[in-house]
Amino acid sequence: MKNLDHIKRVYLLGIGGIGMSGLARYFKHLGCDVQGYDKTETELTRALVHEGIQVIYQDDTELLPDEYKRPSEHTLLIYTPAVPKDLKLKVYFLDRGISLYKRSEVLGMISASRFTIAVGGTHGKTTTSTMIAHILKDSGYDCSAFLGGISSNYNSNVLYGENNVVVVEADEYDRSFLTLHPNIAVVTSADPDHLDIYGDERHLIESFELFLKRVVQDGVSIVKKGLPFSGNIIYANEDECDAYARGVRVDDGVFYFDYVSEQTEMLNIPLGIPGLHNVENAVAAITVALQLRITPDKIKSALASFRGAKRRFEYIVKTAAHVYIDDYAHHPEELRAFLTSMRKLYPTKKLTVVFQPHLYSRTRDFVDGFAEVLGLADELLLMDIYPARELPIEGITSAWLLDKINIDRKQLVSPAGVLEVVERNRPELVVTVGAGDVDKLVKPLKKLLENA
Repeated sequence: MKNLDHIKRVYLLGIGGIGMSGLARYFKHLGCDVQGYDKTETELTRALVHEGIQVIYQDDTELLPDEYKRPSEHTLLIYTPAVPKDLKLKVYFLDRGISLYKRSEVLGMISASRFTIAVGGTHGKTTTSTMIAHILKDSGYDCSAFLGGISSNYNSNVLYGENNVVVVEADEYDRSFLTLHPNIAVVTSADPDHLDIYGDERHLIESFELFLKRVVQDGVSIVKKGLPFSGNIIYANEDECDAYARGVRVDDGVFYFDYVSEQTEMLNIPLGIPGLHNVENAVAAITVALQLRITPDKIKSALASFRGAKRRFEYIVKTAAHVYIDDYAHHPEELRAFLTSMRKLYPTKKLTVVFQPHLYSRTRDFVDGFAEVLGLADELLLMDIYPARELPIEGITSAWLLDKINIDRKQLVSPAGVLEVVERNRPELVVTVGAGDVDKLVKPLKKLLENA
């Protein structure tokens, strides 16, 4: 294990990933020279360059500075499992006996000597961890944080605090979260996902159980009701739990609820972001904050000012004529939570859904779930599957999925086709959802609808 106190230089393979970029910013903040590689230039990598972090986009060892070409106690090399095993830069380091550390291992090193609040779950973890961090910051309790999305309140995925507390999004992908030793662990969900890694649901559940066993002695585990494992505190949007939301209601587009536990009752809490699922996330966040003895009035104030994370129920356009929301949902249960909340918020508006499936394997494994939940749309514009790290699988296509969706108004579209349909129809309520590059449509769609 590296002594991070000695590190002066950091190189990251896959620096443009949300978790990797957070580490890049963290080490830059500490005064290290930070550089990295990613295959694609994005808004996030451009932001890193603007912050003084050098990024290359060619897998070319000739572009490596000399100081990174030899082992040194002052140099730290980090990679994400998402980069190919045969990446030339990765092979170059390994051939020279230079140690490479996974992002999760480095996160484990950073958090090892700190009071760690770790939030895991197949969905809900980004919003919940961002919400917890905001409560700690806004209340004056303070924390550092490594988030899986860009916080809208702070416009960053990493926060720096003066105390010893760190909030970490605990990623189940590649069993990354098993490097952590949480003082407080939260599990928001454990739906089947990442079956390309786990093989089956049983192994995924086993991994979450191992994560909860890593909670330190006298630590606290906070687990959503209905999961196939338990914690010290069970929470949900319903009673018969240790902590729950009561009287959820919508008033002028704002969700309000009461928080109830054996020790505390908080009434009429306004939530700064919409969604029934986000009320549930807030119950978990409140429970964490109460464990830290943050007062109810400070918690309530923080939740009212919480603006969520980018691409998590993010309002892009909100005018009298048009509402446009962008969301990262890419699993059937995430889509169900998102689209159900849309129906509750806007019961009289016709809902146009633009969806880009993410991964051939996920589309194959959950095709019936996707077909059912996409049927909640009034009109569906379905894009091609975003492959990410995968090669095509024969017979697994968006056309195959579309055929299983039981609504009248549905069609396959290209990105340009989405813009054409929206320009022609000017839908009153439109959402873009998916974890691929569907977010490239956000700016042109915003322009179309704001000028409508």
